[in-house]
Amino acid sequence: MAKRDFYDVLGVGKGASADEIKKAYRKKAKEFHPDRNADNPDAEAKFKEANEAYEILKDAEKKAAYDQYGHAAFEGGMGGGGQRGGHPGGDFSSAFSDVFDDLFGDFMGGQQRGGGRQRASRGSDLRYNLSVSLEDAYSGMQKTIQVPTSVGCGSCNGSGAEGGAEPVVCPTCSGMGKVRAQQGFFTVERTCPTCSGLGQIIKNPCKSCGGVGRVEKDRSLSVNIPAGVETGTRIRLAGEGEAGLRGGPSGDLYIFIDVAKHQIFEREGTNLFCRVPVSMTAAALGGDIEVPTIDGGRSRVKIPSGSQSGRQMRLRAKGMPALRGAGQGDMFIELAVETPVNLTSRQKELLKEFADLSEENSPESSSFFKSVKGFWDSMKS
Repeated sequence: MAKRDFYDVLGVGKGASADEIKKAYRKKAKEFHPDRNADNPDAEAKFKEANEAYEILKDAEKKAAYDQYGHAAFEGGMGGGGQRGGHPGGDFSSAFSDVFDDLFGDFMGGQQRGGGRQRASRGSDLRYNLSVSLEDAYSGMQKTIQVPTSVGCGSCNGSGAEGGAEPVVCPTCSGMGKVRAQQGFFTVERTCPTCSGLGQIIKNPCKSCGGVGRVEKDRSLSVNIPAGVETGTRIRLAGEGEAGLRGGPSGDLYIFIDVAKHQIFEREGTNLFCRVPVSMTAAALGGDIEVPTIDGGRSRVKIPSGSQSGRQMRLRAKGMPALRGAGQGDMFIELAVETPVNLTSRQKELLKEFADLSEENSPESSSFFKSVKGFWDSMKS
C-alpha cells in the first residue's frame, strides 16, 4: 500500500508554518490516540502515521528534503530520518512528547513537560518566621511585617520586555523550549540554550528588571494573628509570595508562629501553669493569695492549711483560647512552699521551740523515717 502524503496525513498544505503543523499534529494525536479509541482497530495505525509525518515535517531540514524528494528522501540511505533502523513510525517517543502535555496535562496538575508551557512560571513560596508574646497569642492581633521578596516589575508590567512588549518565539527551538540532536540510532533532547527552556526570547529586555519581569523589594503586609496560636502554627497568605517569572502567578507566603517564653506562665496546649511561692507559715496556716491571669487580671486563691509544695489548684477557663474552635483552657496554680532564710536569733529560737512541739505535725516525715528504720533493721538481720 502506497504511503500517504505527510501533508495529507496531518491535513495541512505545503505552505503551512511550523505552528500550524504542530497544531494539526496535536489534533490528530488526540483524535487517534489508542487509549482514547479502544473500540477503533484503525486508530493505532493512524496515530503512528501522524507521528511519522510530524517527525519529518517539524524538522526544517527533513521537511525541505521531503518537499523536494518526497518519501524517497528517507529511503535507501538518502537521509534515514523517517525509517532508520526499520521503524516506519519514526522517532515515536520524540514526536509524542510534543503532545504528551495536551493529552495528559489536566491529569498532571497543569505541570507541562515542554518548555513552551513554562514561559510564565509561578513564583516561589516564601517563609516568614514571626515571634509573638504569649499575651498576643492569647488575645490575637493585627501585625504589620516587612517581607523581602520579588514583585512584578512596574516598568514592563512583568513581561520582561522594554515598554511592555510581548516576547517572541525562540527561533532556535520554535517555542518548544527544547532541542533535539540525532546521535546514531538515538535522539538526544536537551533544554534550548537560547531561551533556557522558556520557548520565548525578549529582543529588548527591560532595563529595570533585566528581562525577568520582577524586581527585589521589601513589601509591607498586614497579618491577622488569630487568638490561640501556638508555636508551629502556620498562616498562609495566598498570592503574597514571590512574583512569577514574566507575568506568571505569584507564590504564597507562609508565616510560621513562634510564641516567646513567658516569665510567669508555662503553656501546655490550651492550659497554663503558674508556679506560686508561698511562705512556710502561709502553707501551714492557710489563707488567701492573689495570682495573675493571662488577660492581665487577678484571681484570689484560697490556700488550705497544711498545703505542701507541688499542690495544684485549678482556675477554670483562665487558660488559652482554643484555635479555630470554641472553649478555653484552664490555669493551674502550683504551690512552692518556701523555707525562710537569713533568720534572726529570735526567729531561730521560735523555730526551735516550734520544732520541739511539732513531732506529731509532720506525718509524711514520720512515715518516711519509720520506713528507713525498718529498712536498716532488715539489712542487719
